[in-house]
Amino acid sequence: MIENPILDLQDYLPSRVYQNINIKKPKAYWDYNNSEISWKNTNNYEVSEKIGRGRYSEVFKGKHVQKGNQCVIKMLKPVKEKKIFREVKILQALIGAKNVIQLLDLVKDEKNNIPCLVFEYVDNTHFRDLYPTFSHSDCVYYVDQILIGLDSCHSRGIVHRDIKPHNIVIDHKKRELKIIDWGLAEFYFPEKKYNIRVSSRYFKAPEILIDLRYSSINRHHGYGLDMWSLGCLVAGLLFKKDPFFYGSDNYNQMGQIVKILGKKDLFDYCKKFGLTIDPNHLEEMEKRSYDKKELTNFINYDNYHLTSKNGIDFIEKLLKYDHNERMTAKEAMTHKWFDSIPNRNLSERGL
Repeated sequence: MIENPILDLQDYLPSRVYQNINIKKPKAYWDYNNSEISWKNTNNYEVSEKIGRGRYSEVFKGKHVQKGNQCVIKMLKPVKEKKIFREVKILQALIGAKNVIQLLDLVKDEKNNIPCLVFEYVDNTHFRDLYPTFSHSDCVYYVDQILIGLDSCHSRGIVHRDIKPHNIVIDHKKRELKIIDWGLAEFYFPEKKYNIRVSSRYFKAPEILIDLRYSSINRHHGYGLDMWSLGCLVAGLLFKKDPFFYGSDNYNQMGQIVKILGKKDLFDYCKKFGLTIDPNHLEEMEKRSYDKKELTNFINYDNYHLTSKNGIDFIEKLLKYDHNERMTAKEAMTHKWFDSIPNRNLSERGL
């Protein structure tokens, strides 16, 4: 019988990089609770077509009336004002960040009192249409571009917390990539506990899936959350298995992870950080061996041209139960999987 560990959650280790970015920043940089937004009117913009929707917003293609420049207008649905302030504060902190969608304007429809965020326009092809056309070199190139974006936000003390294919837009003709939808993003502080109701189910990291019934809804997590989600994205991309971990709900999602990564490392992780495994999961895991599977088992006729020894090693170094054993974005940039990219200058990235 495997006992549930009872260590204190204070044993949680902070992120290995960019721990104190926000501590060193002035309060005005990260304090969205005491911020104000100066909204402009919508007269300078017109909407042409709806291009997307989410839980908290509807997204439209538009243009600046005078300049004629195309843009994206994100109309926010009624939510707590704090959430809007947080997203805006984060987007302002990300101005100039590489491979991150750029905020252009803040406007409000005076008639309906609808706040809108105006962004640069990217001629995106939906990932379900684009990814099947990718060559191995395309996969390597665009994952590298995601890493640039992630390090750009992490180095500013920001965790995205919802990395998934839907939130990566690509103009394939220009070979340009942007990370979008920063509505769940948060400023990172090593001692702070955050709401675990973040990230989309198939991309949720173990640290916000384990212990769902026995701990507070608020828990420590950091940049490693994004790196796990990236690992799920890359595995789905290379193995043409989207999503890679396909759970029917949050509890089942953890079970799908264990079926592939095994239970031994999970128990070690839980013991290290004082996380309690759900009794239903524990009972099920005691009935079977749940050994770790080799990722090479997922190679087949349809995806073998996208896979490689280095690509699989890259995924394995991200899909770790222990958040501090996952590669950071900057460490991941130096992985040998990217050696095939021509004219890649790591010195420009501070490496």
